[in-house]
Formats: sequence, structure tokens, C-alpha cells
Amino acid sequence: MNILDFTRDFPDEQSCEEYLKSHREREGVYCKTCSSYTNHYWFGTKKCFECSKCRRRTSLKAGTVMESSNLSLHTWFAAFLLMSATKKGFSCMEFQRQLGLKKYVTAFRLMHKIRSVMGKRDSAYMLKGMVEYDEAYVEKAIDGELKKQLKRGKGSQRQAIVAVAAESTPLEDKNTGGISRHCGFFKMKVIQDASASSVDGFVKETINKESVIFTDKNQAYVNLEKLVESHVKVKSSAKTTNGELNWVHTAISNLKKNLLGIYHMVTEKYLQNYLDEFVYKLNRRYFGEKLFDRLIIAAIQHYV
Repeated sequence: MNILDFTRDFPDEQSCEEYLKSHREREGVYCKTCSSYTNHYWFGTKKCFECSKCRRRTSLKAGTVMESSNLSLHTWFAAFLLMSATKKGFSCMEFQRQLGLKKYVTAFRLMHKIRSVMGKRDSAYMLKGMVEYDEAYVEKAIDGELKKQLKRGKGSQRQAIVAVAAESTPLEDKNTGGISRHCGFFKMKVIQDASASSVDGFVKETINKESVIFTDKNQAYVNLEKLVESHVKVKSSAKTTNGELNWVHTAISNLKKNLLGIYHMVTEKYLQNYLDEFVYKLNRRYFGEKLFDRLIIAAIQHYV
């Protein structure tokens, strides 16, 4: 959805309420008392749903990421539009300016609530098939005086370690016989260290057991063959960077450019939220203007 469509479809609060109501009815309303999706009736005068079983009433915002928020639905919808409008994202200062919010902290919390929804939505599935895996070392924001005391380079305390996995399917060109690799979904997660236990935990959580995983010959990957159907080790080189591990390295490169170009540096505390936004958009890179609707659907799920 572009800005012209947004101003046409959502000119006021009522239009946002009607849109949210229709989406919640379509997706189903979760009753906290019954702990399940149940049939609900709509009370137009109270602007709420009522469970047909226990009679619990649920407001439009209740059970969504917007619950307990004092911001209007119109502001929330505008925030969803901005968060889905560009692949690169917005800085918090620009986000605050575009929404006309008085306080920086309000914009900051709003952005991170939406990012958390993106992460929870993507956590619902696992990678499968042929999967590339590697780690990224991302510079994090730390105190200037402390930074001077820390060493540079790979493994430095200046950097956060991010586990990165990408679905990758080899395709053969019928005319030339050349092999290329098609990318599917991605996963990224901050891990404590690059040890075997941390890597194993990430693989168990994000990659299907029947998958084939491609990695370099790092000793930390010694147990991966026990966690998946097959583990293929390739020697790190320019050839493997553009071949077997092409997409995972491309994702790492784009991630670093995104973080550096827009946010400059982020603290380790919130890094996972930024990763969730980056991966959510990356996994839906072909959705185009449908991304706004998909984000609305993610925002109204009961797990938020």
C-alpha cells in the first residue's frame, strides 16, 4: 500500500476500526477465558466482540499488539504503513517526525512493538530443504571509553554474534548446464557465542530435521550431522562464497549495510528486534503492496 492508497482508504479513525474489525472476524477472535478461538458477536454500540460461550467481551485492540495503547488506530495504521513501505526501514527520529509524535520514546517503543510482532510471525515456521548456515559479526553500540579498551577484529566484545541461515535450492540452466542457487526463507538470531552448543541450539530451533545443511569447516559445527539429515562441509573460499554459501553471505552483507546506513549502530539489547524486521521484509520481498495487509494480520494474532 502506498501513501495515496492509505489516505484514500483510511481517512479517519472509523475507517481503521471497520478495517480492523473485518480482519479480526476473518482471522478469528481469541477468547482469553476459553483459551481458544471461539465464535464472537459484535456489539456496535460498545465496539467490542462478545464470546458466545463465556460472554467475555474483547475490544478491537485487545489481544493484539495494540492492546493497552493510548495511540489511536489511525496512528497505529500509519505506523504499519511506514514499517512496511520500504525495504530499508526508517530511523526512529524520522519515524517520529512522520507520525507527528511528541516524544521520541513513544516512537521508539512503537517501532519495537511492531518489530517484535514481525519476529513472532516468522518464528512460526522452520527452514527446510537445503539450508546454508554461517555467523555474522555485527558492530554494536557501546560506551566510547569502554570501546577503546576492547580489542578489534573477529570475536571482539565490540561485536554481537548473529546466527544466519538461508534456504537454498540448486537450479540447473537447461541451455548452459550451469548451476545457480535459488533462495527461499531466512532466519537470523543473536547467539551468546560461536560455540557448538549455541550453534546446535539455533539449528534445532530453526531448521527441520530432514534438511541438508551447508557450512564451512568450522569446528563448532561438529554436531550438526546429528541434528539434520545431512551436513555438507565446504572449504571457505571465493568460490564457495559465490556458490554453496552465496545467499547466507549476501544476507549478512545486506544486513550490515542496513544497520550501518540507517541506524549506524544498535545496542545488543535491541539487536534481535532489528534482525526480526530485516528478516521479515526479506522473507516477503515479493509481496509488494500486500505487505501492509500481512503486517496487520500478524499484529492481531493472539500470541503477540
